This record gives sequence, structure tokens and C-alpha cells, in this order.
Amino acid sequence: MASPLRERPDRRSTLSTETCPLSDGRTLAYTTGGDPDGVPVVAHHGTPGSRLFAALLSAAAADTGVRLLVPDRPGYGRSSSPPRDWTWWAWQHDLTELLRSESIRRAGVMGFSGGGPFAIAAADSDWASRLALVSTVVPPADTALVRLSRVPFAVRLLFRAAKVLAAIRSEPKAIVEQYTDRSVSAAVARAVADDFHEALRQGARAVARENRSFATDALEPRRLSLPVHAWHGTQDTNTPLSPVRAVMHDVDGRLSTTETDHLGTLLDCRRDVFEWLSAE
Repeated sequence: MASPLRERPDRRSTLSTETCPLSDGRTLAYTTGGDPDGVPVVAHHGTPGSRLFAALLSAAAADTGVRLLVPDRPGYGRSSSPPRDWTWWAWQHDLTELLRSESIRRAGVMGFSGGGPFAIAAADSDWASRLALVSTVVPPADTALVRLSRVPFAVRLLFRAAKVLAAIRSEPKAIVEQYTDRSVSAAVARAVADDFHEALRQGARAVARENRSFATDALEPRRLSLPVHAWHGTQDTNTPLSPVRAVMHDVDGRLSTTETDHLGTLLDCRRDVFEWLSAE
């Protein structure tokens, strides 16, 4: 298991991979990190993404007293593929089993990028305390990748080619450039690359499935009754800002904007996110 990626090592931010057997026979893999005695927060990786997303979050979680859990969603990393009729609203049941196995009664929820819709679904659970959304997708979406997902097998072929190209170049920068224009540290670049490659361990079926759902399914944010806070970059070309404004209006949530891009927003606000999630 890779060590936590941070400019200055922090003993509290050690990462560990665990597995949770689900009642239907599937398995969820997840990474734990942050402060083991802190306030539990379930963080949702992007599309594509994996439990290794935790490497970008664990130090900030430790510094703010957050016990971090980052699961591989079904079909990513080491988690089993879902049933055919599985939707993001079924995800809350998977997480309920996961939290029960960790003896957690209440937890905050965070969603980054394509993890946002799943975080919103999870936040409809009785155990959810607060919801934080960072650079989130808001379905029904009309991004380039979502449009591509309407073409059969196109997304899988795209990510198969991207994975091969990245392996040939052996350069994390090629992956980071999909998410930000800024220069990042070698540690951050390696964490982003590791997350990307682990996401495609089982191929790109999960990526295609999620992007198809982003194109056709709609969120139901009005059903949420917990505090919601979104962080979004004004220069984010991966996920547009205007739908996030609309959702925050619908749920009477708070929106914080930054003059940066998709990944840049996460890197700049991750500590603020965890401070807010653990403030209950």
C-alpha cells in the first residue's frame, strides 16, 4: 500500500485499505486515513477515481480532526461491479452497511466532481450530518465526456487509450493536465496518477455507466434536509458552475467560489471542507 503523499509527512495521515462484504455478496474496498479518533467523513472520488483519492485528502483530514473513509464505488478499483439495476440512490444502502461495519453511527459526506451525485444520494441517509460538494457534476449534465458516453463503447475506448498513453509516457503530468492548468507538486501529481490508474483496474465500464447516468438521470436535491456547502471554481471547464448555483438555491445551501479550475478548487479548499464538515 502506498504511503500518504504529502510535502511534510504526518503520522496521523497513514492510509490503509480495508474491505467490507455486503449483504448481496458484493465487496466494497475503501481507504481509511486522517485522524482515527476524529469525526467520520465519507469522501467520494471523481469519475474516474478510486479509494486512492484519499492520498489527496488525508493530511488535511488529520489536521482538522476528521476520520476519513474513501470507498471505491462499484466497478472501480477493488470493489465488485454492481447489479444491472443499481443506481446512485442504491449507493446509500451500500454505505450504510460500510459504516455499520466500522461502528459509525453518524458521518459527514463529501463529493468531488463525478462523486457529487453519489454524495447527494448518500446525504439522504439518516446517518448523514452535513454535505460538502467540490467541483461537482450536476445531472442531467452536458459535459464533453457525458456527450461521449452516448456513443456505445466510446468512453471505454477513450480511457483504454488514455491509460496506455499514460503508461507509455510514465508521466503523471499527462493525467494531471486533464484536471488543472496549474503546476502541482510531484506528490500531488503522483497521487492523481495513482488514483486514475487504480480507477481503471477493472476497465472503464464504471466510467461509462456513471457518465450515462449523468446524462439521463436527474438529482432530487430538494429532498435533502441537512446543511449543504459547495465549493466551485469560476474557471472550472470540467464541470460548469451555473447548475451548482441552482442546486444551492434549491436546498438553501452555501456556495463558495474560487478563481481557479477543477482540481485547483479541491487543492485550495480541502482543509476548509473538512473544518466545515467536522463543525457539527
